[in-house]
Amino acid sequence: MSATIEQLEHLERKIVVTLKWDDINAEFDKRLKKVAKKAKIDGFRPGHAPVKMVASMYGASIQNDVLNDMAQEAFNNEIIEQKIRIADVLRLEPVEGAAENNDIFQAAFIFEVLPEVKLVDLSGLNIEKSVANVGEEEVDKTIEILRKQRTRYNRVEREAQNGDRVIIDFEGKIDGEVFEGGTSQNYPFVLGEGQMLPEFEAGVIGLKEGESKDVEVNFPEDYHGQDVAGKTAVFNITVKNVAAAELPEVDEQFARALGISDGDINKMREEVKKNVGREVKRRVDAQNVEAVMTALREAHEFDLPNSLVNEEAGRLAEEMKQNFVQQGLDAQDMQLPIDMFKERAAERVKVGLILPVLVEENKLQPTEEQVKKIINEFAESYEDPQEVIDWYFADRQRLQGPMNLALEANVVDFVLSKAKVTEKTLSFDDVMAAT
Repeated sequence: MSATIEQLEHLERKIVVTLKWDDINAEFDKRLKKVAKKAKIDGFRPGHAPVKMVASMYGASIQNDVLNDMAQEAFNNEIIEQKIRIADVLRLEPVEGAAENNDIFQAAFIFEVLPEVKLVDLSGLNIEKSVANVGEEEVDKTIEILRKQRTRYNRVEREAQNGDRVIIDFEGKIDGEVFEGGTSQNYPFVLGEGQMLPEFEAGVIGLKEGESKDVEVNFPEDYHGQDVAGKTAVFNITVKNVAAAELPEVDEQFARALGISDGDINKMREEVKKNVGREVKRRVDAQNVEAVMTALREAHEFDLPNSLVNEEAGRLAEEMKQNFVQQGLDAQDMQLPIDMFKERAAERVKVGLILPVLVEENKLQPTEEQVKKIINEFAESYEDPQEVIDWYFADRQRLQGPMNLALEANVVDFVLSKAKVTEKTLSFDDVMAAT
């Protein structure tokens, strides 16, 4: 067996493997005899049918397997011998004139190779590093959020105002005609939270239980409902209930509701601060990871294997479909255009090619202690931390996630230690608003 390699466009290569028919026929005869020993053919005991009859029934399939296996073996040997880093085999092509040669069989493998990645000088990178602090003010804000999550609404007989929950019936018309989605009964929402269009909410404010009013509403040109976007509707609104918000007091009962068994408010604040600190760190770390990956991606230039980009784009499309399904949408048969994911896929593939080189050249593989530290941090938020720790170490595969996080942290720390870094202090609101 022999092979030749040819460079095509970009990262595509072609290897033509050449096999001798004598070798092919020898392997064919060997496999045919094995099949004949087990073949079940009507009129003959298993393994006693004439070889010629077995060949007439199974010969084409056996020869096809032999050609595929021997050609693949020749291809693999060439890849190993030349130390080619292959991305993916794209296709097989016929070799012009090969069928005219009775002595040899030829097959052309078209494939993509991985690009050579040469790391840039990291000291030339400019990266903005996010930082955030968690103090008493942030604890107060979080406690206020927790209070709002436990809001109770009590019926009142006064006029509706911002902060009240109202229950209404409404019917909307455009040019005197009721339109789809413009009618509802017993619809609840909280005034002032932007759940409805501003003109709609303004029309409800000031109404008491049992009162009605016609309200004119202009739908924005970019409104998500295309049928009504840019149009004016008149809603007849009837208020059926007005309820004022009542937030719980920050007392022992509130502390117990948050899991502090003895109701100690100071302990509650400490626990809130710890939890908020953990969440803020997670979000800030995520922003810094993105900043580092973006800097690495933009600093390096090399061709990307189309096969890997297409594969990643397909994976992103499938992720979006699954997200739709989890949201209750019927998306299993949805065909999402792969092209809409290619830009993001290319970014991921590029980073995925840079990181192994960066890790290998700078010995950034995580240590066992780093992995243990991450698992311990995971476990802190659970009632029985040791149970969580034991669960991770009970199965080597479960450690892959913490190992990846430790590796990612090593990369981020290393790049930030080399690059030109400016710090950006984020407010608590900015951090929590980040997705």
